[in-house]
Amino acid sequence: MKLIAQAAPTPAATTTTTTEPAPAADGSTPPPQGGMGSTLIFIVLLFGIFYFMMIRPQQRKEKERQKMIAELRAGRKVSFAGGLIGTIQEAREQTFLIELCPGTTVEVARGAVVAAVDEPDAAEQKK
Repeated sequence: MKLIAQAAPTPAATTTTTTEPAPAADGSTPPPQGGMGSTLIFIVLLFGIFYFMMIRPQQRKEKERQKMIAELRAGRKVSFAGGLIGTIQEAREQTFLIELCPGTTVEVARGAVVAAVDEPDAAEQKK
């Protein structure tokens, strides 16, 4: 029996430098992996889409509602978040006095107003 001594491989011989990814078991090459920059760009792009599609329109609607509430005066018919509809009797700094039906007046916070109810013209009612 012969014993053959094998020399240990040198570190230079075992390391290989390749710029291409190693093929997968099925023979296809995996897609290149993006760095931190591409992930950051994707997150910023996603946030931009959310901002312009959801946040900005909601802010615009709220500004319009606040402007409408500030312009409400006595005699105007309004709708509330709870579904009640009434006529403003008096506009105060933080609240409205609302007449729900003849003889029934309630005090409601300005923030509860959802919309001003436009009454149809007399000409439209005859049709």
